[in-house]
Amino acid sequence: MRPIHRRLAATAAGLVLLPAALVGCGMGGDEDEAAKPERAPAEEAATRSRERVQAYLDAMTAKDVAAGRSQLCALLHDGFDVAATGPNGDFADHFTVPEATITDVRSGPRGQEVSVSVSITAGKSKITRPLVFTVTRDGGDWCIAEEAPGGAPAAGATPQGAVPSPVS
Repeated sequence: MRPIHRRLAATAAGLVLLPAALVGCGMGGDEDEAAKPERAPAEEAATRSRERVQAYLDAMTAKDVAAGRSQLCALLHDGFDVAATGPNGDFADHFTVPEATITDVRSGPRGQEVSVSVSITAGKSKITRPLVFTVTRDGGDWCIAEEAPGGAPAAGATPQGAVPSPVS
């Protein structure tokens, strides 16, 4: 073969393989189909996190310590058992929780960050405090890994939908 024919043959072979290479890189395929697998885990994480925190808030309102404990990751159980009904615990007898609302769910650096607004009544005093629960996967299940005072969302947090869901 002449050198010109070799170059033409190589170019033709490259053009024949180009569409297959582009599909392998994600080009030329259906972008919606490629994005669905990534969206599903994020949507599941936001939903499961919201469910766990709502169950915990419901347990606080009902003063159901066992139900609250069951929403936490196993590593937190010992600390929860010691502090839950203490003077500053979430299940202390001297206050009630007339209202608790999930205000935001965001993807954070350590898991899903679920922001809540909790109203607490002790005697005639009523205060409302923001809290942030971090929810993560522990094995095959979702659980609350941390509870912290609320404030501004963590830097780099990504919103996952903020639909208020009041405690009944």
